[in-house]
Amino acid sequence: MKTAEQHVSDPDAIARPIGDPLGEILHLLKLTGTFYCQSRLTAPWGVAIPGFPDVMGFAVVIGGHCWLTVGDDEPISIEKGDLVLMTNGAPISFRSDLDTPLRTLEELPIQKVTEMYETLEYGGGGAETSLMYGLVRIDHAASGMLMTLLPDVLKIDPWEEDAGSWLQGTLQFIAREARDLRPGGETVITRLADVVVIEAIRRWLNSAPDADRGWLKAARDPQIGRAVVAIHRAPACDWTVDMLAEVAGMSRSAFSARFTSLVGTPAMQYVAVWRMHIARQKLLETSHPIGIIAADVGYQSEPAFNRAFKRVFHHPPGQVRKSKNT
Repeated sequence: MKTAEQHVSDPDAIARPIGDPLGEILHLLKLTGTFYCQSRLTAPWGVAIPGFPDVMGFAVVIGGHCWLTVGDDEPISIEKGDLVLMTNGAPISFRSDLDTPLRTLEELPIQKVTEMYETLEYGGGGAETSLMYGLVRIDHAASGMLMTLLPDVLKIDPWEEDAGSWLQGTLQFIAREARDLRPGGETVITRLADVVVIEAIRRWLNSAPDADRGWLKAARDPQIGRAVVAIHRAPACDWTVDMLAEVAGMSRSAFSARFTSLVGTPAMQYVAVWRMHIARQKLLETSHPIGIIAADVGYQSEPAFNRAFKRVFHHPPGQVRKSKNT
């Protein structure tokens, strides 16, 4: 039988103290592919942005006011200091007034400063709105599970008095780094984007009633949270319900009932789904053979791994590898 020591790169990973399970989960999130556009817009104006699957958009109103529409949702009003995350990759639009016509990106006088930074000045000369828009991809396995729990539109409002100035200062620093792109600038921008987006998610977690569900709710639980983090730290461990109950400091029956109640799925099903998200990340980020990836997430049989992967994502792992190379 496989053991934790055989399959955990850090044998002490499971034993390390777990002080803040939710914080550890957020720590896993990693942003890549960051792109920014800083806009100075004068009414009347309207901008239509196409959808980008598997990419999170965010917008911060640095000054003024506008209307945001995400997909087929109702428009929402956003104003100075508001931070909005758009999590489902749907097309979006910004406009000064609801009856203002939209223009596509191809029709706008966008100035490309660097590969990751653009500016836009556009409009009819009326009331001014300053807007920072960005695209980021969250690349850890946790992202897929997190995205299913986040609302399509996550608006952080209201900000505390000091938060607005903090956010504006951070975004100004991002804009300067993106514009000048000095040595190390891309790393600085990515790290700052981490801060902005993770802070937005954290504020939502701390305030929204909808945040208290699924594995996010489980992560807040002092006992079940320990088991969730242990699974995340050591996905290839040959976990059993008894082992996870011991990590949580609970009886087997009490652990099973509480885990299923909080997460919505039994513990071993959660283990299997988490492994498949880790595997998908490895398929996209590495060229390792599928058999090696299967072993990395605790499967000695590649056919068994293929079946488990297809149950979660409804297509075989080889299809993910092919899509990566197209």
